[in-house]
Parts: sequence; structure tokens; C-alpha cells
Amino acid sequence: MAFKVTGAEQGDWSVLRVSGELDLMTSPILRQRVHDVVAEGHHSLVVDLSDVFFCDSSGVGVLVAARRLIRSCQGRLRLILPDRGADDGSHVNRVLGALGVRRLFDVRPDLETATTDEAGPLSA
Repeated sequence: MAFKVTGAEQGDWSVLRVSGELDLMTSPILRQRVHDVVAEGHHSLVVDLSDVFFCDSSGVGVLVAARRLIRSCQGRLRLILPDRGADDGSHVNRVLGALGVRRLFDVRPDLETATTDEAGPLSA
């Protein structure tokens, strides 16, 4: 599967759907797309990682940098990481948990809950 980032709007939210491997070669693409969205004045961003089957430390770095950028604009960042069960859960979810940074993100299971304004988990 080739790496791909597609953008869409869902109400007040900009949505970036990511698929493929998020690694050293592809993470700059996602970084640029996040910067483009913010430069266009959108400060409510959902990054859908449902179709990312591999993520290394450079991918995690892009997500942390995106969080920092959005917070500097007083914006909101939410990640979609589906909960598929203990044995086949999201690879990105497991990586973020293993590195101890998952708690930094407002994680939602799907697009519908990610784009509603209901209070979610607080991020550190």
C-alpha cells in the first residue's frame, strides 16, 4: 500500500486521512500537510490514522510536532485510532502507548466522535 494523505472538511474540522506506512520517508509529507492546513487558517484538525499499519519514531515526532503547532494557535487536534481489540488494535495506538505519549493526544475511535464538540479526554 502506498502512503497517502487526503484532506477533507467536516463541519468546523479539517480532516487529514493517512494511509500506509508513517516512517522516515513519508513523515515529511504529513508534516507539510499539517503545516498547510494551519497556514490556511484551520486550527481544528483531525488526523485519521485508521489506515496506518506502521509508524516509527519519525511518525510519532510528526504527531507531537503537530500537537505543538496546533496548541500554539489555540487550536484543537484529535487523532482517530480505532480500538480493534487487544490482539489486533491500531499499530499507531500501540506505538504511542509504548513510548508514553498517547496521553498527550485527544484520541477518538471514529470520524463521527472526532468531529463532535463533546468534551473528550484532556491532553497534558
